[in-house]
Amino acid sequence: MVFGLFESPRPFKAQEFHKLKKQSQESGHLFIDSEFPPDDKSLFYTKGKLAGVVWKRPKDISPNPKLFVEGVSSGDVHQGRLGNCWFVASCSCLTLYKEIWHQVIPDHKSQEWDDEKPENYAGIFHFRFWRYGEWIDVVVDDFLPTLNNELIFCHSQSRNEFWSALLEKAYAKLFGCYEALDGGDLSEALVDFTSGVAEPLDLVAGHYATDETARSELFEMMYKEMEHKSLMAAAIPAASAEEMEAQTDMGLVKGHAYGITAVKRVPLDGTGLLGIFNQEKIRMIRCRNPWGEGEWKGAFSDGDPHWQKISQKDREKMGLTFEEDGEFWMTLDDFCKHFKNISICRIVNTSFFSIRKTYRDARFDSEWKGPQLNGGCLNNKDTFLNNPQFIFDVTEDFDECLFSLMQKSERSQTNEKLTIGFSILKVELNREYRVHKLPEIVKSSSFKNSRSIFLRYKLTRGRYVIIPATFAPGETGKFLLRLYTGSSNHAKEAIRDVPPRSACFCLAKYPELVSKIVVKKAEGLARQDTIGGADPYCIIECEGQKVSTNVCKDTLNPVWDQSAIFYRKNPIKSPIIVTVWNRNTLLDEFMGRHAFTGVEDKEGYVLSVGLEGKPKDKKDLVRPGKLYVELVNKQNLITL
Repeated sequence: MVFGLFESPRPFKAQEFHKLKKQSQESGHLFIDSEFPPDDKSLFYTKGKLAGVVWKRPKDISPNPKLFVEGVSSGDVHQGRLGNCWFVASCSCLTLYKEIWHQVIPDHKSQEWDDEKPENYAGIFHFRFWRYGEWIDVVVDDFLPTLNNELIFCHSQSRNEFWSALLEKAYAKLFGCYEALDGGDLSEALVDFTSGVAEPLDLVAGHYATDETARSELFEMMYKEMEHKSLMAAAIPAASAEEMEAQTDMGLVKGHAYGITAVKRVPLDGTGLLGIFNQEKIRMIRCRNPWGEGEWKGAFSDGDPHWQKISQKDREKMGLTFEEDGEFWMTLDDFCKHFKNISICRIVNTSFFSIRKTYRDARFDSEWKGPQLNGGCLNNKDTFLNNPQFIFDVTEDFDECLFSLMQKSERSQTNEKLTIGFSILKVELNREYRVHKLPEIVKSSSFKNSRSIFLRYKLTRGRYVIIPATFAPGETGKFLLRLYTGSSNHAKEAIRDVPPRSACFCLAKYPELVSKIVVKKAEGLARQDTIGGADPYCIIECEGQKVSTNVCKDTLNPVWDQSAIFYRKNPIKSPIIVTVWNRNTLLDEFMGRHAFTGVEDKEGYVLSVGLEGKPKDKKDLVRPGKLYVELVNKQNLITL
């Protein structure tokens, strides 16, 4: 698990915590944050939304204030008078793993009130959030908004515990005011707490309530991700304003986010002929309502007789208790039936020193720059390729890749998010420059008016281009693109349209033709010395550049369907040569070749050609088998 612990966080608004704390200690005055002052501007966009608010320091609310009371737990976080259940539910998840909250709440011991050295207290705290590729250190004073001496917004179950209220204040400062946190996406705070990538799942569209296979796959994924310390939350969207915060018959709240705090396989008591060696197990999910009240009323709710199926010993051993307010257990079947959405935030493992799957990551900061450099989505086929383009490789036969596109939009009263998404294109094995003609589209994400778009998808070996886009052409905005592959991906942004001219352009010859060859398949190949199948592959070469296709195993009729592109300076003198080889452990076996000497354009036609022997081998001029290719030649270098 990597949290960027060795990255130096950037001070938000250039406020350095230790410097400001020292200044306050030396002056003898508690810190007051001029960048986020205790007044109405820090509460709401508009004045007069809530009257009678009094900003108080913790010592004026409780005689014995503490940052933490007996550590952290999901019960420390209760939602106040703000529609930020998405943030509060994320805080509940945050408490599960000390590595994560130590990152978000740094120096937690030194930030605590010290009864033995009260003079050290300076009324200043700092918290860290991940924003668009970097960690941000946010400083706040300890003034908190109250009514009738009660905290208005996020608060702990213990009246003298203040970490959750101060964390919420720092997050509100990051976005401008508390009101900016009103309404949000499940995944947003999860990502900001971890630097992870969040995958939203639609439980209705995925038919998880009715499809046992899909449901089992979901549980296995949730179980694995909980073991890997991913953060998860669930929700039931409200269909209308009237439905917001309406309670279902089973006690769940619509338009509300719940933290997922455990995923367990629970043995039932006394089942199976062989006792504990053959016990039936049920799949259970533990959720928490950020309100700290309003719980599940179905099977396995608090006091429900279904609990008698699980022995007291197993309940205690597996932590099947109701220690926190608003916390409840439900079966996976009920979870998929009653919840509609789930978000899983993965902290992607990029460490080389790990026993579990690791990823190679790539990260790009870029932007859509209006009409010339934003062609919109695939609906706009004439302009789509004007968008930024990023090339990457998949170097394994099959690789489950992760993609995350995040637009750099802020939460504000006026700043609206763009509708964004991306498409993945299969391109030539050696492409180095921008794509000018739309090739095979392997996969497109959904396009949503969301801060981020996530896709998890399996790709085969080859080279790809990913194109982030806004739905409508011509819009402007900055974005962060992240991709994760199982092995080296050599990712880079495609900046140039064509090869650059040499500095000595008067002497160096520039390409006069661009050629694309698609090696589709071969038929009737034969091994020279033995009978049986082969593991054939091709080497495509032209003017000193060589490209290898994938190996097709145990066949004499391989299908490659892979391509290469060449910018040719001497197309008449230098043909494109395709050589077929059989992969062997010690020495690869030559199976035949063909030289394509013509420069005519055969786009749309599949050529069938015979295989020849090596040029110097006069005894073996013809080899068994046929090669099927498509050959495209264009004088305009920005055609392909």
